[in-house]
This record gives sequence, C-alpha cells and structure tokens, in this order.
Amino acid sequence: MIRMILASSSPRRCELMKQIGYECEILPSSCVEETNPCRVVSELSSRKAADVSTKISGDAVIIGADTVVVSNGRILGKPADEKDAFHMLKSLQGQTHEVCTGVTILCRKDHIEETVSFSETTEVTVASMTDEEILAYIDTKDPMDKAGAYGIQGSFAKFVTAVRGDYYNVVGLPVAHLYRELKYFLS
Repeated sequence: MIRMILASSSPRRCELMKQIGYECEILPSSCVEETNPCRVVSELSSRKAADVSTKISGDAVIIGADTVVVSNGRILGKPADEKDAFHMLKSLQGQTHEVCTGVTILCRKDHIEETVSFSETTEVTVASMTDEEILAYIDTKDPMDKAGAYGIQGSFAKFVTAVRGDYYNVVGLPVAHLYRELKYFLS
C-alpha cells in the first residue's frame, strides 16, 4: 500500500482525512508561507505562466502577471462586492500606498524552457475623498475588477495626487522593465 502523507500539522486536516476514510502520516512542511506582497505576486505570476505553458505546444514566450495593492501592510486584491470596494477605497483615501506587480516570462524554444520572474513596486498617493465621491466612483462599476478597487487610468485619476515609480505598473504591467527582460529572450 502506498504511503499517504499530509504535509501539514493541522489537526483539523488530519481529522478531515480520517472523515473521508484515509489514514495518513503527518509530516509538516518547513516551507514558509509567503507574506511579502512582491514575492506573493511573483509567485502567482509564475504559476500563471506555468499553467498556460502546460496548455500549449511548440515554441512560445508566455508572460504571467499579477498585481496587488498594499496599504498599511495589508494586501488588497479585487473587491468581493461594493461594500468591500467602499472599505478599500476608504482605507486608501488621504494615504500613500504601494502597488506591486509580479511578472514571469517563460520562454520555450527548441524544447528548452527558461524562466525569469521579477516584481515592480510603485507608490501612489490618493487625495482625501468624501463618502459620496467614493460611492459615485463605485457606481461606475470600474472598481469591481481591479486590485485595490481602483483603476488609475480611468476616472479615478482625479483622486491620484502623486505616483512615484512606474505609472504603467499601477495600470497592471511594468512595461519598461518587461521590455528590458524581453529583449534578452527575443535576441
């Protein structure tokens, strides 16, 4: 019989395994869960590129990317609903926060894969906003599919008072850095 090993020390997971009829060995992983926002997005971008790589054949350059907004040490992804968007925007107004984008380039050429991952961080300062301004912006539906509940390239731009770093990183792709990396792969 094959060994079944649970790579976790969680007693709840062990009980759940027993509940569905499996006895397993407990061997907790020493792998550290990532909390650094730039590493989180780099890891996610790498997973995206690797996933797409398994779905295609032949030579290709695959670019995976993921962006998060970080405010007061908290990662803000896409809002779950309008209430979540309101809370995110309320927390960003009158403050400076960071936008981290992770990018992975996976180049498959002549049956050889080469990968590079990097991240870019940009600081964004948002002006103070009234609740009415926040609600009006949410009514546009623009925040609902964006990390941090805003898109700098749209009507939210009127609330951005400063950008320190790559503007395009805030839009979702640090194009200058990506271009420099792509030159290596495409030369």
